[in-house]
Amino acid sequence: MTGEVAVLGAGMHPWGKWGRGFVEYGTVAARAALADAGVDWRDVGSIVGADTVRGGYPGYVAGATFAKALGWQGARVASVYAACASGAQAVNTARAQILSGIADVVLVVGADAAPKGFFRPAGGDRADDPDWLRFRVLGATNPAYFGLYARRRMAVHGDTVEDFAQVKVKNAALGALNPNARYRKRVTAEEVAASAVVADPLRLLDICATSDGAAALVLSSMEFARRHGAGNPVRIRAVSTVTPRFPNTVLDLPDIATDSAVAVEPAAETFRASIARAAYEEAGIGPEDLSLAEVYDLSTALELQWYEDLGLCGEGEAAKLLREGVTGPGGRIPVNASGGLASFGEAVPAQAIAQVCELTWQLRGTAGDRQVAGARVGITANQGLFGHGSSVVAVR
Repeated sequence: MTGEVAVLGAGMHPWGKWGRGFVEYGTVAARAALADAGVDWRDVGSIVGADTVRGGYPGYVAGATFAKALGWQGARVASVYAACASGAQAVNTARAQILSGIADVVLVVGADAAPKGFFRPAGGDRADDPDWLRFRVLGATNPAYFGLYARRRMAVHGDTVEDFAQVKVKNAALGALNPNARYRKRVTAEEVAASAVVADPLRLLDICATSDGAAALVLSSMEFARRHGAGNPVRIRAVSTVTPRFPNTVLDLPDIATDSAVAVEPAAETFRASIARAAYEEAGIGPEDLSLAEVYDLSTALELQWYEDLGLCGEGEAAKLLREGVTGPGGRIPVNASGGLASFGEAVPAQAIAQVCELTWQLRGTAGDRQVAGARVGITANQGLFGHGSSVVAVR
């Protein structure tokens, strides 16, 4: 186990399609987190920005971009990019700075102004880029991959389109209670079934949107938290940022094929399962200790997969867990109490940070109508392109 760091503040800019720049969104979230922490910007020793690649040059140096927007004050800066796992990598960078003694207080910010439709690679010819290849060679958009994964679950585990629809029904009901969510309307299984087919068997309401939004955290050493009057803050106990192992025998975005297992025996667990295991081992806990989980529900089928990868149930038992209400409000282990990406959409650099914001509010007991009773331990699960796994364990 490594040392813990305190979460003094959490803030967000609501998700939506606002038509403004990512810097404005991130600045709003940062100021909200600073106010929540009761920390003056001038007392921040470092700022870590999760990069917004599509935002052009400033997005590549997000730490300095947000430091300038908040007002130059001499803080250290760092910028990280790990696709959808960028936010967790930013949290991990901030944690390392705090535990090493480089900074007592670190501001972590991620923000995005996403394109309309689905994400696609930037222009130009890049034959060594698997993300570029899947679009140019196969025309395999993200929704196409989600559909393939849904088909796999149907074939291997017997999941049904009705099971997938119930994930959306659950998350939409929770998102309706979240003031930061983009979609705040309950839906029925019938409405999911009536929405347009995007990538069979998934329909429009099975797949998350692309969104604008931002999230920020103020992290500190435990000693600073005590001096600051935070006697029992939410604490980050573990951050997992593992990569896959060869051979990878499950189709995994953006790769368009699995590895051959002729020469090397596959690992006993999949890449996604290894992400959670590393977090559990570092935190000294297991899935039985969890109060709630925030997972990366790019599609309804992928949320079900995370149930198994987090060890909430055995392989092939995710749909059963859902049907029994275990992962819903009042269940043994609520999943995506925030409403998930189903209710927010993707704001890539912000979403892993937003997951930790939700854990923070839940563990504080300040999540309002979506509050998980008695929440004490939470985990996030996220995955970025090119082998970026991420999971954060927070406790109180």
